[in-house]
Amino acid sequence: MKIKVNEKYGAAVIELKGNVMGGPDAQEFNTLLHKLLDEGKKNVVVDLAGVKFMNSSGLGMLISGFTTMKNGEGFFKLANATDKINSLLMITKLITIFEHYESVEKAVESFK
Repeated sequence: MKIKVNEKYGAAVIELKGNVMGGPDAQEFNTLLHKLLDEGKKNVVVDLAGVKFMNSSGLGMLISGFTTMKNGEGFFKLANATDKINSLLMITKLITIFEHYESVEKAVESFK
């Protein structure tokens, strides 16, 4: 998995690419979120457009990220989930936990 961070209109946009499987990537992701919070960046959008596969550990990584941001009084939103990831979120009922948007732009606008 590759992680890339951009800033758009005051929100940190984290692009995930490849297979989201947790493990060492989860630690890197968590460290990144703590760094963003330390920098005062509390609005985070995770762009899932480049994610090919996600397992339960990958879902756990997203849940952990959501919790990290919430505890830091921040916001964690998902954008561009593929049909496969969307059905995974529905089956696990996580769709009710995460705010999800069709595009990064819509997710960023939702912070206003």
